Formats: sequence, structure tokens, C-alpha cells
Amino acid sequence: MTKSESQQSPSPSQLIDARIKELGDWRGKLLAQLRTLVKETDPEVVEEWKWRGVPTWSHDGIICTGETYKSHVKMTFAKGASLDDPASLFNSSLEGNTRRAIDFHEGGKINEKALRTLIRAAVALNKSKAKTKSR
Repeated sequence: MTKSESQQSPSPSQLIDARIKELGDWRGKLLAQLRTLVKETDPEVVEEWKWRGVPTWSHDGIICTGETYKSHVKMTFAKGASLDDPASLFNSSLEGNTRRAIDFHEGGKINEKALRTLIRAAVALNKSKAKTKSR
């Protein structure tokens, strides 16, 4: 390994890996599950590390973030207020004009089918806004 290679900053994916390992409890396992679900649903997703430690997934703009707290893991959709949520997954940040979030608690179940639908809808919304901007 060269000196410049050893001085390189870790990639966002490496930082997310480290956060999951650092948590070492149900929150880390849940964050890993959510991350896998996002990456499987949108193979073109870009992982980012924003705001001094928030795992973020983007595709033509932010799709969602994965924040960890003592009692829950919060998945915030940047443009969630513009998304249909027929399964009523959004249970947090409901008062805002733009974002919507899902708080996951220990032992709770993930409605994978409905969550994948939300992720796809967020990507589609970002793509439609990106096309509008490029015109």
C-alpha cells in the first residue's frame, strides 16, 4: 500500500459498514437490512455519508436516509410528502411539507413489499425532476 492510499478517506460505503458494526445491536442489524433493501430495489443507487454521519441513498437526488437513535432507526424520504403511501408506512415527520419518515423499533416488522414500492416511487420522482431540470 502506498502512502497516498493509506491516507485516503474511507468511502461512504465503508463508513456505513463501520456504523453498522459500531452499533453492534438490533439497530445495526436493522440498518443493514434497510440498506440491503434499498440497494436491491435500486441497483443504481449511490451511497453517501452526509451531515457528519448519516447514511444516505441517492439516485438523481436523495431517496432516503438511515438515521439511528437509542430507541429507533429512522428512514427519512427526502420527498416523502410527494409520494403515495397506500400501506401507511410513514409514521414520523408527518407535519413537514417535504419529508416523511418511518420509525422502526426493536422487534418491529418491515413491510418489504410496501417499502420497495416507496423506494421505487422516490426514484421515479427524482428521475422525473431531473428530466425537467435538464430541459
